[in-house]
Amino acid sequence: MVQKADKIWFDGQLVPWDEANVHVLTHTLHYGVAVFEGIRCYKCSDGTSAVFRLKEHVDRLFDSAKAVEMKIPFNRDEIFNAILETLKVNKLEQGYIRPLAFIGEGAMGVHPGNNPVRVIIAVWPWGAYLGEEALQKGIRIKTSSFTRHHVNVMMTKAKVAGNYVNSVLAKMEAVADGYDEALMLDVDGYVAEATGENIFIVKKSRLKTPPPGSILGGITRDTLITLARDMGYEVVEQRFPRDELYAADEAFFCGTAAEVTPIREVDRRVIGAGKAGPVTMLLQSEYFKIVHGENLKYAGWLTSYEL
Repeated sequence: MVQKADKIWFDGQLVPWDEANVHVLTHTLHYGVAVFEGIRCYKCSDGTSAVFRLKEHVDRLFDSAKAVEMKIPFNRDEIFNAILETLKVNKLEQGYIRPLAFIGEGAMGVHPGNNPVRVIIAVWPWGAYLGEEALQKGIRIKTSSFTRHHVNVMMTKAKVAGNYVNSVLAKMEAVADGYDEALMLDVDGYVAEATGENIFIVKKSRLKTPPPGSILGGITRDTLITLARDMGYEVVEQRFPRDELYAADEAFFCGTAAEVTPIREVDRRVIGAGKAGPVTMLLQSEYFKIVHGENLKYAGWLTSYEL
């Protein structure tokens, strides 16, 4: 369950959590056109708090809106500052941030007409998405029977609410079958991503991740590519099939929510030693140092705020 905060930013006003409501004929509720972001803020080692890669998340929100021809009635700076304001008002030292732009009530039909675009920003405390134990021991995943969207079926580079019906079906299937998460393939049968995470494999200390295409270009994915290369690892963005994943020394998911989560088993096949591998754990450790402000080389990725 989401832990309630005090206020939600709603169309420029801070309103009590339980009063941030919409009409049942809200267009997005019926047709799924909304864009959103998942962002984390962390309490840093020096006692301050900071949002990780806030600018990049705000930029992606607006890029997603452009892809679906949605005009957000606030500019990027206003949303950037509203996120910080919402964190401060709720006195949230660390947790999760969810900006969402959606189409409100008015015309009812597939075409949204001149219905207003509305924006909310909610924040709440949130721990490890797949569980604290998963960060150390790794998770079990299965290949989904549902295929990831083709690039001409949906706007795969946009973080659009309706896209996630695909993810919801895959996740429910995986959990019902006793797994922690679903692996999704692209329309050609190559490994794409998970329901809300990007994937990396490691073979002989060489990292490989699916290229931009049917996947969402994750900000955490970009962070880890940069970090791994800076640490001297070779990182290749290249398609690979399931059998290459099965034979990997290590594999892990990454994302704002999942952070860096090792994969220990895929489709009943044990990956590597069946536990989090050394490269994965090193990257995870270095990633957490960055988000907690312990690696000044990447301090530019942090936006500090005072409660």
